[in-house]
Amino acid sequence: MNFPSVKLAAEGQLATVAIGDVETEAGAVIEDVHIAYRRWGDFYGNPHGKNNLILVEHALTGDSNAVLWWEGLIGPGMALDTDKFCVLCTNVLGGCQGSTGPSSDHPDGGKWGSRFPATSVRDQVRAEQQFLETLGISSMHAVIGGSMGGARALEWTLMYPDWANYACVIAVSARASAWQIGIQTSQIHAILRDSNWQGGDYYGTGRSPDEGLAAARRLAHLTYRGELEIDERFGTMAQPGENPLGSFRSNDQRFAVQGYLDHQGKRLVERFDAGSYVAITEALNRYDIGRGRGGLNRALHSSQVPTMVVGVDTDILYPFHQQEHISRNLGNLLAMNKIVSPVGHDAFLVEARQMHHILSNFIALADQTPSITELATHRGNYDI
Repeated sequence: MNFPSVKLAAEGQLATVAIGDVETEAGAVIEDVHIAYRRWGDFYGNPHGKNNLILVEHALTGDSNAVLWWEGLIGPGMALDTDKFCVLCTNVLGGCQGSTGPSSDHPDGGKWGSRFPATSVRDQVRAEQQFLETLGISSMHAVIGGSMGGARALEWTLMYPDWANYACVIAVSARASAWQIGIQTSQIHAILRDSNWQGGDYYGTGRSPDEGLAAARRLAHLTYRGELEIDERFGTMAQPGENPLGSFRSNDQRFAVQGYLDHQGKRLVERFDAGSYVAITEALNRYDIGRGRGGLNRALHSSQVPTMVVGVDTDILYPFHQQEHISRNLGNLLAMNKIVSPVGHDAFLVEARQMHHILSNFIALADQTPSITELATHRGNYDI
């Protein structure tokens, strides 16, 4: 059977696609949106039915270059085998790595800056859905994501249940907890209180809120790593060449863990935009799959897409009990997996061997499990 051809960018190449306007969940309109993406492996199958497309969703400060931040998991013969699958990763709406966000050009001139509307995880998924439709695709084999990417993957199963045959939701909750909103709002405030923030319109002024962004990252990074790992690595050691035990406290006389966090802050400032950090973090604050769907448990139960849930035993940002809650209430649980690691939340990015086993198992289970479309066809709900 011949299917319509889908034209994708060259393998590994960053490309952008204009998807038109996106109306947000709150009623604002983002005009002339572009979504950036990369793909690995060739697309085969029916773009409106059964095919080999796997959509990978990145975390908060990630980007579309999934082969770098998930090194060893995407490629020929790997867990996400690009000899079999076409693996595609977008840059999220509101991002700063090619997709439309606060640092992008506004249709009316200048940068979006403070004119960029507040968005939600549902808005991010809606933009991806428009992106795939623009490419001529309305179906995919699976959607996989961790952290914020996991939130997007879970929303895909609820917003567009006929699109993804299978889902893998990693290290995330079903909604933002009060603790998560509190810690994330503290990060936003660190940026907003930087005198160089300028109300979000610092683009082109020669001054940017680098100190605020670095402070936000230092705070966030402590939630990404495990307490045991941090203590085992640094303890009360001094930063080499410095003395944090002097007669007076000094910012340039640090403990080793301070030097480590300062390094993480500097690295993020070098590659990420503060406006995007605020926009995307606010989207996570608004994350709640139960909103407008009768509450969390009813929303989870309504999801009939076979879904694997994965958590990390030492995660303090998205504690393992939150993934247990998802798994107990999902309408079609494929499997539940635990990453055992002292690393904490970032273990899904760091523990390559465990993730290889988990993702390989996800692919194998998907091969053995009827999709929601196949179940509907078998029950006579509709013909395909």
